[in-house]
Amino acid sequence: MSAVLDKEICWCRQIIDARFEQYFSAAADERKMIQVQAILPPELDDDSPYAQLVLQNELNFEERFILVLSLLPHFCPQALDSFFLNNKVLGRPYTEFGGWHSKSHSGFLPTCETALFLLAGDNLERRIQLMRFFETDHKLTANRILQLEYGEPGEPKNSAALRISSEYLEFLTTGVQNKPDYSIHFPAKLITSRLQWEDLVLGDVTRCEIDQLITWINHSDEILDGFGLRKNLKRGYRVLFYGPPGTGKTLTATLIGKKVGMDVYRVDLSQVVSKYIGETEKNLSNIFDQAESRKWILFFDEADSLFGTRTQASNSNDRAANQEISYLLQRVEDFPGIVILASNLKSNIDEAFSRRFQSSVYFPMPEPAERLILWNNIFEKTQVENREEIFKEFAEKYELAGGALTNVARYAALSALMDNRKIINKCDIQEGLSKELQKEGKAL
Repeated sequence: MSAVLDKEICWCRQIIDARFEQYFSAAADERKMIQVQAILPPELDDDSPYAQLVLQNELNFEERFILVLSLLPHFCPQALDSFFLNNKVLGRPYTEFGGWHSKSHSGFLPTCETALFLLAGDNLERRIQLMRFFETDHKLTANRILQLEYGEPGEPKNSAALRISSEYLEFLTTGVQNKPDYSIHFPAKLITSRLQWEDLVLGDVTRCEIDQLITWINHSDEILDGFGLRKNLKRGYRVLFYGPPGTGKTLTATLIGKKVGMDVYRVDLSQVVSKYIGETEKNLSNIFDQAESRKWILFFDEADSLFGTRTQASNSNDRAANQEISYLLQRVEDFPGIVILASNLKSNIDEAFSRRFQSSVYFPMPEPAERLILWNNIFEKTQVENREEIFKEFAEKYELAGGALTNVARYAALSALMDNRKIINKCDIQEGLSKELQKEGKAL
């Protein structure tokens, strides 16, 4: 692994040395003649993570060089020390070198300008051609291999910091491509479940709505092209799950992802919203950009907190909050993937946004027949005395959702264990039911 990277770094250093030697040559004609493409990169004939990244993404000469340039601060920062050369006439660094400053790193950190200088020198035509590599839809940024970080609004586009993403840096050093994990800079978490699609208990109307969503995920291109609707419909699909707590909204979103082979990320709205102006938009942008390139399903639980009704702007805080909601609405509407919002009450969602849903799916409290299935599923591998009789009685008598029934199962198991029993009896379940009903202000 290290041998491959070492060869790539040597190749990159050769290009840096050649550019400096010819750029500062006394002969002006010689400066214009440089062709860095003549310095061929090493052969990639192994299965190292770096070789996989280059070959799978079909990176050409320039793309490969830009990738290695972004790696130098991590693996060989001294290779960039040449950029500390000062313009003797002006007594300051050369503007054409680009670069940005870190709070702690003392080495030179490359920007897009740095890459343009090394690949094109002062050849304007060539620079314009190469600038397309830094567009948001280019494979290096669209696939989140590189992250271009800009400073203040209005600064030159090429001044963006050229960074390798943390995900791919880890892949190149360990060979493991982990999924992004929850952090203050990435307030979303991958949600999974040990349950399977067959374990999902839904009413017929709800399941029909869910089947339509799955059909869109699996056949959206066929629908758009086969029925001639691509001109009028966007690829994105926005759906609202609403209904009482514990009725399966989060579980359904998770199992949809498992069924169609897509990761589902639950967005933590409490961490997305920031008291600092502009930070909320930045946090949301980070999530949406990654979701778009990786084809995630985004799940906004308790969506009322950010998708709720906008207030009348009476002060700067209200205006900022409304601006955040407007930005979020726009990003959700333009997102080409699947966005699922969950709320206990449909009326809590901003009316202007509700009209933009492709579907609103109601998750009602389960009927007795559905509750009986839930009882049997939850206690499927549990020893229960007179289970058929007990489950039939309780399914008919108590209106509880699946989430509440799992809590009953926990209480019942604890009660049996504390009595040194491995078999759950009716009293154990009744105790669990009593505790759960008390939460809802009901009596057993």
